[in-house]
Amino acid sequence: MSIVIESNKVLKELKTQMEGEVFTDDLMKALYATDASVYRKLPLAVAYPKTVADLKLLIHFAHSNSTSLIPRTAGTSLAGQCVGEGIVVDVSKHFTKIIGVDEKAKTVTLQPGVVRDELNNYLKPFGLFFGPNTSTSNRCMIGGMVGNNSSGTTSIQYGVTRDKVLKMKTLLSDGSEATFEKVTKAEFFEKAKLSSLEGGIYQSIYSELHPEDVQRRIVDNFPKPEIHRRNTGYAIDELLKNEVFTESTEAFNMCKLLSGSEGTLAFTTEITLQLDPLPPKESMMVAAHFSSIESCLQSVELTMKHDLFTCEMMDKTILDCTKQNKTQAENRTFIIDDPKAILMCEVRADSFESVQKQTELLVKDIQESGLSYAFPVLIGPEIEKAVELRKAGLGLLGNMIGDKKSAACIEDTAVALPDLASYISEFTQLMKGHKQEAIYYAHAGAGELHLRPILNLKKSEEVAMFRQITTDVAHLVKKYRGSMSGEHGDGIVRGEFIPLMIGEENYQLLKRVKKAFDPQYIFNPGKIVDAYPMDENLRYQPDRTEPEVETLLDFSASLGILREAEKCNGSGDCRKLPEFGGSMCPSYRATRNEKDTTRARANALREFLTNSEKANKFDHKELKDVFDLCLSCKACASECPSSVDVASLKAEFQYQYQKANGVSLRTKMFAYNNTLNGVSSSLPRMTNFFFKNKLTSSIIKNTFGIAKERSLPLVSNKSLSKYIQSLKKQTTENKFARSVYFFNDEFTNHLDTSIGQDAIELLTRLNYDIKFVSHSESGRSFISKGLLEQAKKMANKNIAIFKDLITAETPLIGIEPSAILTFTDEYPRLADDKAAAQNIAKHTLLIEEFIQQEIKLGHIKTSQFTKEARTIKFHGHCHQKALRNQLSSFTILNFPENYTVTIIPSGCCGMAGSFGYEKEHYEVSMQVGEQTLFPAVRKAPESAIISANGTSCRHQILDGTQREALHPVTILRRALL
Repeated sequence: MSIVIESNKVLKELKTQMEGEVFTDDLMKALYATDASVYRKLPLAVAYPKTVADLKLLIHFAHSNSTSLIPRTAGTSLAGQCVGEGIVVDVSKHFTKIIGVDEKAKTVTLQPGVVRDELNNYLKPFGLFFGPNTSTSNRCMIGGMVGNNSSGTTSIQYGVTRDKVLKMKTLLSDGSEATFEKVTKAEFFEKAKLSSLEGGIYQSIYSELHPEDVQRRIVDNFPKPEIHRRNTGYAIDELLKNEVFTESTEAFNMCKLLSGSEGTLAFTTEITLQLDPLPPKESMMVAAHFSSIESCLQSVELTMKHDLFTCEMMDKTILDCTKQNKTQAENRTFIIDDPKAILMCEVRADSFESVQKQTELLVKDIQESGLSYAFPVLIGPEIEKAVELRKAGLGLLGNMIGDKKSAACIEDTAVALPDLASYISEFTQLMKGHKQEAIYYAHAGAGELHLRPILNLKKSEEVAMFRQITTDVAHLVKKYRGSMSGEHGDGIVRGEFIPLMIGEENYQLLKRVKKAFDPQYIFNPGKIVDAYPMDENLRYQPDRTEPEVETLLDFSASLGILREAEKCNGSGDCRKLPEFGGSMCPSYRATRNEKDTTRARANALREFLTNSEKANKFDHKELKDVFDLCLSCKACASECPSSVDVASLKAEFQYQYQKANGVSLRTKMFAYNNTLNGVSSSLPRMTNFFFKNKLTSSIIKNTFGIAKERSLPLVSNKSLSKYIQSLKKQTTENKFARSVYFFNDEFTNHLDTSIGQDAIELLTRLNYDIKFVSHSESGRSFISKGLLEQAKKMANKNIAIFKDLITAETPLIGIEPSAILTFTDEYPRLADDKAAAQNIAKHTLLIEEFIQQEIKLGHIKTSQFTKEARTIKFHGHCHQKALRNQLSSFTILNFPENYTVTIIPSGCCGMAGSFGYEKEHYEVSMQVGEQTLFPAVRKAPESAIISANGTSCRHQILDGTQREALHPVTILRRALL
């Protein structure tokens, strides 16, 4: 659709009229140019409507200015439904209310921006839940699920979204309001008499579907009715199943048509859903392992004879991708040997005895079939881990290094279950003809597998193959009367194949349905009917000259920084909310703005590195804006299935941007804080007086742009370096348990000296030989502020100092996670001597990890510690969570016999080094703290010990709750007898 707008004047007028927001800047348009598909279209603008009145204004604007509206919630669409040239209307920010629950009727009414899992958490006390369960359920929204007719893992038990939609309040293309719900035959014809657009829609639907030959043609050409997961065009076949068109007693409901219409017919403002009672509480999962795809698929019909709750498949390609992701590597412990495929069959019942009996029968049948070589039974948390592993499938495919990626085009085909094995056999042969080894995963029990070719869409010849493979598979699906889309929708990628799938006459009928609802095509054009070509408007320009981007950090593991950013496939895992665990992404959780997601940062960097004509492609204010609220927590490196390391991308961006724009005084102050602390520590009393005095501290804060609400960190009376120098040399007559090298980090040295002393005393009394050498600071502050040349010098110096000292027998240990973990994370990418850096990294440990190892070896005994009972609440540092895990801290704190430890399920604390001190970031910093950490600390009894191993975390806890938090080594040192 051509956009006839002479200037931004009319958009500026729209901004003043709306209660919500309208964005026309290059950054926001770039962020909304893509979703989770392979497509890219720069929109005219992005809107965050607040009210129905705002939506009406947008509809009027689209009419008056010959543009379009593209509805969007979480933006996880795989077929290009959320991209377009008009105004992207994001309702995820403000249309998020759960309006009401009717317990008796088992229904809920809500706005389209409610997250699916958030809804089910809300419904749990009522004993109810919404059944359709996608892999994106912790961030996908109900509006998007209705638009796509989503189904997910539980469809074999609970059906698809279309089955659950009872009522929809909508805005039609003329801005009028229309409510669609069940109507009797008489009510239908009353509706058809209306002189409004709504009346015209009912008239058109009746005239189009009433003729018997039309009904017969629809039934004969649409997918087999037993395929319950199908989204082929508009669901006119579903509209026939009621008393208006047949002898059925079922009432007519236009929601059947609107579900799966991808926002092309009306704009939804409110939805009423049918709910189900909560699933049976007892469950077991049989994870059947197979040596071939064929044997796995042959087992599906056999397993589906049992009353399965879910039946999901994963192939070797995805299973191998899980090895490269820290979070998912921890979820794959149930995998035996190296299977070509796994079939995860979940059984549920109200009693343990019943579920056990069902599981035994299932295992017996699988065993007797001889098709599976292993079939472990999972229970409790093991099931949750397996489910998370499967859910991560889509994102994990982004972990493929290089330009060849799994392409979403044929990933959503569904056939009748008896046809599945034969269909896949033919599909496999077809793919071999294209010299492809496809990826197979997802909903085997529903006859739907997410099948993906691996293509380089930067090459025109592979774009041609993209089309050819899709065309060939479409013909194959048609042969089996299957559906080209089971749940992901037609969108752009499959829209142009609808005439083939249902016949040209039926397709023309769909076009007339679209015209009846939306005569001017203002709602999401180019999807389902009159679709955009599936091989144009791709995320990458085919045969482009690949941009060459030099960096100081080594991104060679991803084949460069641009490909590191390109690993983001848009799956949106970074939009999950605090209640769903993890740390990613703290800034989005605080603001709920797409701009503040991990995805946005990767997308923005990709856009500007690809399209900038500047010599320094990083020199863009838009990039500065998008990285501004990144806390460099590193959660994305482990929690993002694609492992996009945005903290490293930010450090490199800052370095490159500052080369062109200079370094601010405040940035230098924070980066060189160790030097300044060294000077201050020569006069600690005077320094601390100035830091604590209201007047002088205010002057300091105002001068350096530090938040007035913050307390300034006090320097220790004596540095840890001086304390170490004052220690008497340990006698060599002692037979030590072992020797360790101690890294005296810059934060412990000047600010947390007492913790360093506790660590030294603890290790000494536990009979360890502590070796001290003079070394440089870690460089953490320089990395976080983008001063990478200085950080590189420190990395090279420390590597040179330690390379001949650190071994498995003599590891390097440290107290402050952000400092010691630079040896394992950044140094291998900064240091010139990479072999030495990698060797040191292998033998570098948090002090908690070292003590944990020694406990396992029996070198440390519980008899060495108090038997006094204490309760401890522990918050782990973000870098520990991302690069290691919190188990080591939990283990050592739990070691004294009567110590009871709970890990606070918090994400980032919100301080993140200097971030929380900076006045413009203070509010977001505290919002992050309030998500989980602060409430948990406030709730803890006064007698409980609060523990945190990060210096920033302890300061944030003090500022946010007025509770002192202790490092685990301090707690353990005090527990010594």
